[in-house]
Amino acid sequence: MKNIISKAGLFFALAASVTSCSDFEEMNTPPLKVNEGQVQVEYLFNDALIGAQQDPNIAERVFVLYWKTAARQHLSNGLAVGTHNDSWSNEYWGRGYGAKWLTSINKAIKVGEERIAANTAEPHINNMVQISRIWRAYLLSELSDNFGPVPLEGFEGTNPKYNTVEEVYTFILNELKDAVSKLDADNPVPNTKTKFDNAYGFSVDSWTKYGNSLRMRFAMRIAEVAPAKAKAEFESAAAGGNYIKNASEMFAIQEKPGWDPLSGVMSREWNGQVLSATLNNLYLGLGGIKSQDQLAASFHSAIKPANYVGKRMLEHYSVKTNDPSAGYFFDGLPNTIDPRAYKTFYIPGDVSSSTWSNYPSWTNDAKETEVTMKRASGDIKLNTKNTWSTTAIGDFGALGTANGIRSVQIGKIPGLSQAFRASGAKRVFFAAWESYFLLAEAALKGWSVGTTAQAAYENGVKSSFEYWGVSQHAAAYLASEDYNRVGTSAKFTHTTEPGNSHSMSYVDGYTNATGTASIPYPVNTIYKNGTVRNDALTKIITQKYIANMPWLPLEAWSDHRRLGLPFFENPAVENPLTNLPDLNSGNVMTNRVKFFPQRIPFPSVFRESSPEGYAQAVTALGGEDKVLTPLWWAKKN
Repeated sequence: MKNIISKAGLFFALAASVTSCSDFEEMNTPPLKVNEGQVQVEYLFNDALIGAQQDPNIAERVFVLYWKTAARQHLSNGLAVGTHNDSWSNEYWGRGYGAKWLTSINKAIKVGEERIAANTAEPHINNMVQISRIWRAYLLSELSDNFGPVPLEGFEGTNPKYNTVEEVYTFILNELKDAVSKLDADNPVPNTKTKFDNAYGFSVDSWTKYGNSLRMRFAMRIAEVAPAKAKAEFESAAAGGNYIKNASEMFAIQEKPGWDPLSGVMSREWNGQVLSATLNNLYLGLGGIKSQDQLAASFHSAIKPANYVGKRMLEHYSVKTNDPSAGYFFDGLPNTIDPRAYKTFYIPGDVSSSTWSNYPSWTNDAKETEVTMKRASGDIKLNTKNTWSTTAIGDFGALGTANGIRSVQIGKIPGLSQAFRASGAKRVFFAAWESYFLLAEAALKGWSVGTTAQAAYENGVKSSFEYWGVSQHAAAYLASEDYNRVGTSAKFTHTTEPGNSHSMSYVDGYTNATGTASIPYPVNTIYKNGTVRNDALTKIITQKYIANMPWLPLEAWSDHRRLGLPFFENPAVENPLTNLPDLNSGNVMTNRVKFFPQRIPFPSVFRESSPEGYAQAVTALGGEDKVLTPLWWAKKN
């Protein structure tokens, strides 16, 4: 990767490690003056681990505006409608971020292995090397899941070969298996050095569980294209049950206020991060838990009947989308809703809530709940306080211009809880619920994983409920046969299909006349040609998607690319979407792979600085270097 990755990456890595170590005096020599013989493995590892937490600059661009947008974890067009930003990609790809992290971790492995071979390494260095290999496997997966082909032997100052995604995943799975097998509990890392691992303090037991859990994740990633390999890898990783099972074992790193790699990935105030239609349609009705049993009495008067869909406002909301809630403003609180929803998002106007976020703090937008809906015959005023409404993404044309809610969003649509915005939480990289949902999917395939699909599924839901502090609702939730807005229920054994539509009442937003409408359960033609909405796999991935909100957007995006689950509504097309040329008003009611982003194009800095490397990478990709080109492990149609 000519002119992008060089041995200078080592010096960048060492300089940056001071951010997290803060113990300059503990280094034998100032980091910019060290020679290779003086480099400490733990410093290099620490730089790669902490850097990948993403400082606010790159987190805003990659975690929030790329991953969360593509995963539909918030209401935003951007990558979700096929639009990428080359400058963001240049930063993430280059020596300041992705390449820098991989340079540091490769150097950690190389230095450690050379000292072991020369018999100059302390006994614990082996564990640092194996832990570094596990972390490198994650870093390679992150870069590959974004762009596709990446070099396996790059990041060391030479022009690398670009490997196919299949080769990358084969390498990752082999590395994880081998590294975990070589961890040595009899030679622990000394306590004086554990501070250089912000995740697990170099615990062999914890990194073993994380390594096996990652191997299960990546084995499942390739299950649709390499089922035999996936089965063998998954069963091997799951054997013995030595993977992440509970909250204390999660791979999670504490965030902190400020502006460095440990600052919150969702902390930038100007990113609204409001409720998406995708999430809302999954939340509504799922599990049958009443809002009245979740909210204080002061909210009860705002709760609407179970069969109410909202105010129909066709002059302000587009219906050129297969969002089943399209055309309606929900002027109250839902009768029943997944209990994690009110923990994840604040209710507009609920300024005294612990979830309340006043971002951006330099305006009153978050506190102002009255909006104007422009209309030729006379504007309409709406108050969004104690309401739970959102819209599809896409192009609303003149309807969107007239819609005061859509144009402002902050404080008008449920917004992301301050718990995730104040840099005081732990960023989750792997949680117990993911292990359980992976096991559930594996068991559903008939793989031998030591549990049934139902037991693993229910344990995954319980684990997620525990994280959110809503375990009191778990039993009733798991027994519920109520459908959400896309036709999926929570009870694992309840696989009765919901039908094509259901009748709901509404109020005309302009005349206040009441009526009934046939609300469709959308047809997800990417998954089983749209023939099912409530089978076991749909339930598993729906629950995994909700549980992964908001910490694991890249995983949520990857699951959708791999399976077409859960249901993502098509963007509205009042006007054509330039970067989704195949989507139009004639086919908007069905889903196709080409309607959703599949990857991020390689950045121009790579293309311009290394034409030969770029050509090799595109050849390895096996398709055009565009957003809509599926990766090897993803669905193709």
